[in-house]
Amino acid sequence: MTKNIKCAVVGVGNCFAGLVQGIEYYNQHPEQEVIGIMHERVGEYTIHDIEFVAAFDVDSKKVGKLLHQAVYAEPNKVKWIDSLPKSEVMVKQSPQLDGVGSYVHKVVEPIKNRPIEELKKEILEELKKKKVEILVSYLPVGADKATQFWAQICLDAKIAFVNCMPSFIGSDPEWGERFKKANLPVVSDDIKGQVGATIVHRTLAKLCDDRGVTIDKTYQINVGGNTDFLGMKEQERLQSKKISKTESVQSQLRKRLPDENIYVGPSDFIPFLGNTKLMFMRIEGRMWANIKYNIEVRLEVDDKANSAGIVVDAIRACKIALDRKLGGPINSASAYLMKHPPKQMSDSQAKQAFEDFIAGKRND
Repeated sequence: MTKNIKCAVVGVGNCFAGLVQGIEYYNQHPEQEVIGIMHERVGEYTIHDIEFVAAFDVDSKKVGKLLHQAVYAEPNKVKWIDSLPKSEVMVKQSPQLDGVGSYVHKVVEPIKNRPIEELKKEILEELKKKKVEILVSYLPVGADKATQFWAQICLDAKIAFVNCMPSFIGSDPEWGERFKKANLPVVSDDIKGQVGATIVHRTLAKLCDDRGVTIDKTYQINVGGNTDFLGMKEQERLQSKKISKTESVQSQLRKRLPDENIYVGPSDFIPFLGNTKLMFMRIEGRMWANIKYNIEVRLEVDDKANSAGIVVDAIRACKIALDRKLGGPINSASAYLMKHPPKQMSDSQAKQAFEDFIAGKRND
């Protein structure tokens, strides 16, 4: 089958491994329904139209390797299929900047730094040579400078941007305007899992709000065992992540909770959990006559399976925006697929807006 969507990835980690292995899983099992996506087709595109033709990373265990090999390199833990078809894509070097935190240095061995202008030139040449249309960023939490570097690369290379991480680009008015002026689409920021901690929390919070009961306090804590959680042990890297997750829940309430009465964020790293993510959530409030109620939820998911189906929709949303020559933040796709979009909506509103965008009834 001819591939129609030429993509590049920065960050050949667990999330990306789950994405490409999942696509290959469905390639190997064509009789199976593709679970976890809105539609088999977004516009004219299926998941099988996505092709990664360029890749970038900082880890010496991945840079210089072919992509189908790098996907299985440590510290990646995803092995849903034994092997990927042989790829001719060589993983190229990305500038490190703030992409590797102090804890992650224990498991990631960054390749020796080179002058950033030299790397930038090579990156732009690679993107042009491979005719890349869309860049997907799987940079780690806290990599704000690295995210801005790659956002600027997209502008310079004239390609669309899918920002899966909580460093704000599409939701930042200045960056959003840059992409709009360049007539390049961006879907961002911070991927919202299919049935993840934040979507469950915001759905239940909105349910309570819609049913007329009061929420007094709520928390959500998350633990896991992959490099994402290892990196988040470094508290100073978590500011944007906590903002993203907290605002996603706050946006569903008619009356904002005081900051001291809501906590939404990562909690700890437990190595033996691997890619398993555990979420513990509690909502405390009052109903009629000030009678108290509480809700407690425990959610266990594979953190990478939870995001991959969302990303293939984000990629296809960018592609139909490119086809229609639309630029700037794609608000409908971002609201439905991301935690910290430029414009927050309820999930039902966002789903309808995204459906309308796919159908060509709206342009953002």
